Amino acid sequence: MEEYLRSSDVINWKHPAILEVADEIASERETADAIAKACFEWVRDEIHHSYDYQMNPVTCRASDVLACRTGYCYAKSHLLAALLRANGIPAGLCYQRLSIDDKGAPYSLHGFNAVYLPEIGWYRVDARGNRRGVDAQFTPPQERLAFKIQFPEEADFPAIFPEPLPAVVEALQAQKTWDDMLRNLPDISLEGVLLLEERRHTK
Repeated sequence: MEEYLRSSDVINWKHPAILEVADEIASERETADAIAKACFEWVRDEIHHSYDYQMNPVTCRASDVLACRTGYCYAKSHLLAALLRANGIPAGLCYQRLSIDDKGAPYSLHGFNAVYLPEIGWYRVDARGNRRGVDAQFTPPQERLAFKIQFPEEADFPAIFPEPLPAVVEALQAQKTWDDMLRNLPDISLEGVLLLEERRHTK
């Protein structure tokens, strides 16, 4: 579990602002499940999804997501991982490949999280932010993610990564505005994700 608790350049949970918010969220809660749920709901509801709210800038690092109070799904998952890890709760990054317009091609990655809960193990949550047609919740052991797979070219990747995919970080760092990001959303095949997972385990 050590790699799912690590602080890094993107999941920089040792940043003072993240530590402060993580402590505030956990202050009145006693169990890991309660803290995890509170962290999830805080990021889901308090951090605005950049596309939904048409907000700039494009954020990536957890501390920047917190400071700007906005981020695409990937960035919001970076902040949620940071808040969970700051509270000693293992957290990883998960991905789906989804149709951008719910009509088929083109496709892009969608980012969310997995959190390790003592009673059930890994549990996936999606803090992208609810809106019409999206109702993600924290209801272990049942998953309530934001989106479901609809097309053959879509995919629900099984891997739980300790760090965001390089393609995701590169896309977020290359774009400055929410609409530029919308035109350059990252994508990767199922085979590509499986290859990355194999490489990670053979290092």
